[in-house]
Amino acid sequence: MDGQPGQDDGEGAGQDRDPEPPPPASGSPDPRLAQFAWDDSKEAPAPSGPMALLIDQLSGPQRRCPGADGDERVGLLRAWAAVESWAAAGKLGVIREIMRSEAPPSPGADHGDLPETWSASLRYELAGALACSTQSAETTASLAWQLGARLPRIGARLDDGTLTSPKAKAVAETFEVLTDADAAAAEALIADHLAGKTYTQVLRLAEQAALTVDPDMAERRREHAQKNYARVSFFRENAGTAGLSGRDLPSDEALAAMANVNARAEQYKESGAFGDTPMDALRACAYLDLINGLPASDRIAIAEQHNDDADDARAWADDAGAGNEPGPDPEDPHPYTEGRADPGNCPCTECDGSCVLHDDDPDASGQQLDDEPDDDGQQADDGQQADDDGDPDRIGLADDDDEPDDDTRPDDSDDGSGSRPGGPSGSGGSGGGGRGPRTGAPPAGNAHEKRPADLIVPLATLLRLAERPGEIHGFGLLDPKLARELAAAAAASPRTEVCVTVTSPEGYAIHHGCARPVRRPRQTGPPVSPVALPARLNLTIPAAALPSLSERFASHTGSWSFIPRTPRGSPEAPDGFGTWTLLLPGGREMTVRLDPVPVFECDHRYETHGYQPSDRLRHLVQVRDGTCTFPPCNRHARESDFEHALPYDQGGKTCMCNAGARSRACHRVKQSAGWNVTQPKPGWHRWQTPAGRVYTQEPKRYPA
Repeated sequence: MDGQPGQDDGEGAGQDRDPEPPPPASGSPDPRLAQFAWDDSKEAPAPSGPMALLIDQLSGPQRRCPGADGDERVGLLRAWAAVESWAAAGKLGVIREIMRSEAPPSPGADHGDLPETWSASLRYELAGALACSTQSAETTASLAWQLGARLPRIGARLDDGTLTSPKAKAVAETFEVLTDADAAAAEALIADHLAGKTYTQVLRLAEQAALTVDPDMAERRREHAQKNYARVSFFRENAGTAGLSGRDLPSDEALAAMANVNARAEQYKESGAFGDTPMDALRACAYLDLINGLPASDRIAIAEQHNDDADDARAWADDAGAGNEPGPDPEDPHPYTEGRADPGNCPCTECDGSCVLHDDDPDASGQQLDDEPDDDGQQADDGQQADDDGDPDRIGLADDDDEPDDDTRPDDSDDGSGSRPGGPSGSGGSGGGGRGPRTGAPPAGNAHEKRPADLIVPLATLLRLAERPGEIHGFGLLDPKLARELAAAAAASPRTEVCVTVTSPEGYAIHHGCARPVRRPRQTGPPVSPVALPARLNLTIPAAALPSLSERFASHTGSWSFIPRTPRGSPEAPDGFGTWTLLLPGGREMTVRLDPVPVFECDHRYETHGYQPSDRLRHLVQVRDGTCTFPPCNRHARESDFEHALPYDQGGKTCMCNAGARSRACHRVKQSAGWNVTQPKPGWHRWQTPAGRVYTQEPKRYPA
């Protein structure tokens, strides 16, 4: 069979091994294990395809390593690690060949047969093929180019298993600011001293070599990073908590900021209100309070109140433990336990407020949109640039890629892979060219207003009918308790905008409505949350759960309720779910009309007979798609362009069945030569690359 150990099947295939003996009889140790036994006096076998087949066979089923002793098991481990590096080098080698085929080098090029630049189209081809973000694809392509064009000996150390991919990447990034000549000189200093070194040791060797050939490198690299890579990163921790990190900051200012955090934390400790809370937790509290402008006295008062509440809770628990009949749990305003509905799948996006404007005018125009980017190619947004490579230390408001090692720094340009938070009422982002003000956008004087969070919470969770997770775009899932807490905080803010989305069994948005305030005095009462969180709050409910919801809460007056006002099929909504009353904590009452969202067939009810979409059409496309429709891209649909799959000037409809959300960068790539996007049915976006490969994105599937 081709590729078996010992068979010379072509150039280089058998150069590093002797003919192999046949497999041993059952129950006998395999003599081929001996070549992998730990022995520092000889070099380990060079990784290759045949060696990968051999160690796979020797490792056996479930990698139990039958017949191997301790040294041989360690040898197999080292062999697998070498093959892993060899495979990474192979991937980068193929990427280099794709570069050559796309853009042949110019005559007299300085880097052999590799082109000096490559197109965004190639980056998107790689992202689709590797199922990673476009920024991760760009970073991987850059590493492939560096190891092929500037650092061939480091590339060879990856290929022979001496270096892992992260170690090779660390060297390439350290040498990035060096000239080609200095990079070659620095490479020569360390290439023969990398075996057996840890990641930190390799990094230190690279830094020392770079400083040796270019003493000014460190200062230049520091200034380069501070200018180009400084950022604040927001991300989700594995425990479901949040992380907020400032990276590549000026050293003096960062030290001063840390001193302020320590001073505030000491103030908290000295107050005695925080009990035995560790200093690290107090520093975290001080860090957030300083950023949010919360005075120390307010935080101390909150801690003291928390202590009082804890005493009350303990007394309540003591009564229950003593056999007394306790009163209702104040944490459970809906103590229903039997006959709970099973909501199935949910989620969605949010309301940007635009759909409640011009509802009765199908041709009303909102923000100026078009199928061409701005002349300057820039996003019409001054928000933070973020990427979605999943790297907790580098990520912005995005996180849907599981390959953090493919990216270690933010992109200097907007590639559409991350999430740029938008302003209130959908004012942020790329809009569709950003050539005109969006209807309902905040006035220019509010440029520094806090940007609302995009919060998705199943109604069943708020009504205590089920324990379904919520979601924040770019942050991830929220456990039910946290989802309820954040929804209450959102309800406490008068700036919160509320939508309701009805989902299919698959989790697609099939009906949607934006909540409108009822014009009556707001009820008074104690605050529902100590923190007001301006948000775009999208409440989701499976269609199958609506009938039981109608029966159970027809007269409910709890802190959250969703009560039908008109029946389904009424003249007001002949093919929808009618109009409902939504009651928020604190007595805020709203009405919601649920209208269909086409995801399987389109009756063109929302079609605009002109180039510009109506506000409702734009909003429903955002709700249906959720994010940019290029599969690896995670930019929020609200911050993406409204784009015609078939261009309007070629007969394309301005309708749900021909519209999709595209980030500005993905929009530009879609318009480049060889790319094509079609919509076989509403919300199903079929991307075809110049090479003919096809990637399809379905409508947003909301988690239950």
